[in-house]
Amino acid sequence: MLNDRKFDESNDAKASMDHIYDRADPRAYFRELKSVGYTIPGAAKPILQKLIALLRRNADDTVRVLDIGCSYGINAALLKYDLTIEDLYVRWGQMAPARTTAEEIIEQDKEFFAGLERVEGIEVMGLDVAGNAIAFAEQAGLLDRGLAVDLESQSLPEAAVEDLAPVDLVTSTGCVGYVTEKSFKQLLPALTEGRQPWFANFVLRMFPFDAIEETLGESGFVTEKLDGQTFIQRAFASDEERERILEQLIERGVDPTGKETEGNLVAEFFLSRPREDATRIPLDRLLSA
Repeated sequence: MLNDRKFDESNDAKASMDHIYDRADPRAYFRELKSVGYTIPGAAKPILQKLIALLRRNADDTVRVLDIGCSYGINAALLKYDLTIEDLYVRWGQMAPARTTAEEIIEQDKEFFAGLERVEGIEVMGLDVAGNAIAFAEQAGLLDRGLAVDLESQSLPEAAVEDLAPVDLVTSTGCVGYVTEKSFKQLLPALTEGRQPWFANFVLRMFPFDAIEETLGESGFVTEKLDGQTFIQRAFASDEERERILEQLIERGVDPTGKETEGNLVAEFFLSRPREDATRIPLDRLLSA
């Protein structure tokens, strides 16, 4: 319960985008994201690409990714295609006029993404509480499978268990804080039924990761933090948000000097792997190989 209160307090300090997070198409959401320079999916892409390459043991292997907090399939778009987050801003934040219906956007995007050269051997399943965003990403062809459920308060649907068993890599690029160890506890039995996936989490420094790390550790996973490197998620939406989050960081014993004090929300990267994988090659060597 103490951990829940910490997350609630930190989430309350952040600017809310709930009113635009689950619309029928991503235009309003992306206009808001652009206004605060949301960039972490692009920063995460090279690391996730590296992990996917390492998990692809043979040339013809398909690496199956579960993206937690997937929203409109942003990470799926960046991993499956030669696209940047700026390309998505142009497509969803600028090119689509307000008078265009959501149905028209979906049809245009379906045609657009189908016409791009796709990276071979990647499948992405998305998990999010936002049912409309999931539906969009599936219909536009970004997600191979979508799961709209709040595992913080709901049970994992039995129908999803079989789909989760082949997952090789679990990713998140900003949902930890809204997503806690409760969700991971529900996912772990299904995810470890067929194989032992890797977990790649980009976590804002305002949120503790220890409870999720402990939960993964109980299932035999070793967590490492990438030292000496941080990742900008976005700029603060207001002076009030900045002051509240700086206060939260200081209360947690996290020094914001030179990072959040520069005006941005900042994340760290955690990789959790089966013990034998983590023992064989540490994270810093893994990413530099």
